[in-house]
Amino acid sequence: MRVDLNIKLEPLDGIAQNSQTVSQSGQPAIPAMKHHRLDLLDPLTAKDADVVPRAVVAVGASSASDTWEHTPHTHRKGQLMYTLRGVIHCEIEAGIWIVPPQCALWIPGGIPHSARGSGEAQVYCLLIEPDATHALAPHCCTLAVSGLLHELISKAVNFPQLYDEAGPQGRLIHTLLDELAAAPIEALHLPIPQDARLRRLANSLLADPADKATLGQWAVRIGMSERSMTRLLLEELGLSFGRWRRQLHVILSLQRLATGESVQRVALDLGYENASGFITMFRKTVGQPPARYLADRAAVFSATAQSSGHLLPIGMGEKRPKLRSKDYLSNGF
Repeated sequence: MRVDLNIKLEPLDGIAQNSQTVSQSGQPAIPAMKHHRLDLLDPLTAKDADVVPRAVVAVGASSASDTWEHTPHTHRKGQLMYTLRGVIHCEIEAGIWIVPPQCALWIPGGIPHSARGSGEAQVYCLLIEPDATHALAPHCCTLAVSGLLHELISKAVNFPQLYDEAGPQGRLIHTLLDELAAAPIEALHLPIPQDARLRRLANSLLADPADKATLGQWAVRIGMSERSMTRLLLEELGLSFGRWRRQLHVILSLQRLATGESVQRVALDLGYENASGFITMFRKTVGQPPARYLADRAAVFSATAQSSGHLLPIGMGEKRPKLRSKDYLSNGF
């Protein structure tokens, strides 16, 4: 089911109330999920999808709003948010996930989370019954979306909500779930510590990621010894301070590079002296320089679209990180 959204928290024309109604048989009434400004990312509307008696409810959503945000909420069903354009930032108690284009965020049912984004966005959202998620991760994670998985999701969003489970559409849903279970997990997660002192550290660096204070200086700021801070970070997050800060920079940079900002601008804003230092950090952390990382994901969809005759999703190929020729040549692109 494809829906055009205006992702602003406006009245949902009574649709949300349907989640509380019941039929004469005593079963929850299936909401009339109409094709008008229906926001499946909104927690109220997601409750409607929770009562649709199908393994997967799929919706395509687009937004032209500058910013949007949804406060913490939960779904009974598991939720997959697949971003084609724009970037989604999702938070749960244990961490922060960034979902750049051509990636998807998996959130198992019952996990409180909030989500926000900025700029124009195009998102496919799946709500998946708990009984159909046994092969999926029991925790939140960011997944790489292959060309095949992209095509399966693209078809599913055009299915009627009560598709024939025994027919071709039902078989495609089973294949979609199999491909989703096989999707590789991307390292786009920033764990957040539980200790109050380490939380102050995390919040400070999220507010000012360019702060170049050393490990010892941060330990003094949050009232810990350097040794205790190092030990507690490893115990809670499994990461050293340096690795955690690099992961933060990777996540924040992808959020901006995916919207077309230049590598040079992002590097300077994150506190690097030049683009070269930032690219080196990104390559060591992710395994590829940023432009190659984003280009490889776009290439998968370009090849799939050409072979299948489908059009690329809106925004594909429109914006790329801006690199000066000397940066390109000197940094191994």
